[in-house]
Amino acid sequence: MLARFGRRSGQARGIPELKNCEEDEVLYPPLLPSKVDLRQVTIIPQNEWKRIQDSLDCLTREAAALRAERKAKKDMHFRSQEVVKHWTNTYAGLKEQKLKAKKKRDEEIEAERQILDVEEEIYKQGERKKAIERAKQYQFYQTERVKNFHSGLHLSRVLKERDAQIEFQKNKIKTDKKWEEELKLSIEKSFKEEQEKAEKQHRERMALAKDHLKQIKEHEEEEERRRKHEEKDAEEIKRQNLLYEIEMKRKLRKKKEEMQESRRLYFEHMHDKDVIKAVEEQQQEEEDEKIRKFIKAKKCLAQMRKEKEAETQRLMEERRERINNFLSELMKEKLDNEDMIIARDIAEAEAEWEKREKEKHEKSQADLKAIAEHRAIVMKDKEEEEKQKKIESKEQLLAILKADQIFSELEKEKKHRADKELREVQDAHILQMAKNKFNAKQEKQAELDYWRLTETLAAEKEKEFQNYAREVIELESTPTNKYIYPLVKAVQEGPGGGRGPALVDRGGLRPSYQANDITGVQLPFFNSQGSKYNDFQKSKKRLGFTW
Repeated sequence: MLARFGRRSGQARGIPELKNCEEDEVLYPPLLPSKVDLRQVTIIPQNEWKRIQDSLDCLTREAAALRAERKAKKDMHFRSQEVVKHWTNTYAGLKEQKLKAKKKRDEEIEAERQILDVEEEIYKQGERKKAIERAKQYQFYQTERVKNFHSGLHLSRVLKERDAQIEFQKNKIKTDKKWEEELKLSIEKSFKEEQEKAEKQHRERMALAKDHLKQIKEHEEEEERRRKHEEKDAEEIKRQNLLYEIEMKRKLRKKKEEMQESRRLYFEHMHDKDVIKAVEEQQQEEEDEKIRKFIKAKKCLAQMRKEKEAETQRLMEERRERINNFLSELMKEKLDNEDMIIARDIAEAEAEWEKREKEKHEKSQADLKAIAEHRAIVMKDKEEEEKQKKIESKEQLLAILKADQIFSELEKEKKHRADKELREVQDAHILQMAKNKFNAKQEKQAELDYWRLTETLAAEKEKEFQNYAREVIELESTPTNKYIYPLVKAVQEGPGGGRGPALVDRGGLRPSYQANDITGVQLPFFNSQGSKYNDFQKSKKRLGFTW
């Protein structure tokens, strides 16, 4: 055993007291656990122990240090923020001031917008009132009675216009002679004006023709100048083309000379290239000869290396054979020891098997005994169960009789409860009838209130119509009262536009025709001229009947 860390390395000192530690008991210090071999204990100096502990706890200490450093930086950051929070000469302060100024501007803009919204709302409210007034006026004009009144107004104006046209025709007959003289003078005057106008147009056409001839002559002179200019340009173009052809021939001749010079240089280059290639081939042959010599020497060296490796392999084989012989002897000794161990294990296994068989036989005997005891107990329990069943059957019969008695009592109570519910239903029906009667009375009263309100609204509408009709009649009757009869008749017809008696319970409505339902909607009025088929026989023939 070598001592570590406690003394210098080397052979351990002999300890005669611990030689037979497996047979004798050894006294240990109180700090060590019992049955500990001191030869298996490692002695570590204090510095080394501290180093191990530091290496184990370094991550925890580094994490704690990082957390403390981070917390200190965070606290310092918060303190710095509290210190510079109210400064005005920093970026944050300037930004905060700008934000406050922007907020103030936004508030002012919002206040102005609110004022504009209020003004716009007032304007829209006025527009809505105007629209409502226009809608009411349009709705008033679309009523049947106002339409009839406007029809009468149109008829009165037509009558007035017809009388005016008749009066105009009477005055026109008296002034026919004067009109003929004026017509003759106007014809002569117009003929003279037409003649003067024709002469003026002839003079203008002649001047225009002269102007056109002058323009044609100018255009011909301009065309002649343009043609001469084009001929001059054509001659210049021909001269330029001739110069261009001469220049192109010169460039082509120069290009041929350059090509010949290039060909001569190319042939010279190819000759030099062949010479260089021959020199390079000679150098390559010399290099190949050197390589062949080197390969031959290398093969000799490889043969010598191969012989040396074969010798080394033979020596290693001999050494391996000696090691295998040694190991086979060791394995033989180990196998002899294993045979002894296997024989001992087999004997122990046989003893264990005999013990298990004995325990199994004892357990089977105990199970048979327990089965017999259980059979006796089950038979006894069965007899007790039959006695208990007889007692339970008697108790069940008594319970059935008692249940029949309870059922009859429940049926009586159920019948009594049904009679009570029937009386309650009858009372509810009576109460419902009273409620229905009261609701019908209320509905009748509501209908009366509705018709009363309808009459009030009809009276208001009639008053509005009468005011409007009176203003229109006064306006139309200002020149004369001769043409206001259709208006007065339309006003006297009453609401509804019919000819029948006014309905008092409908606000004085005069319907022509009404729908046969609860709405009472007025149908349009048509003036019929009578049937074309008053003869019954002709009607049958027209419809195709033969009886």
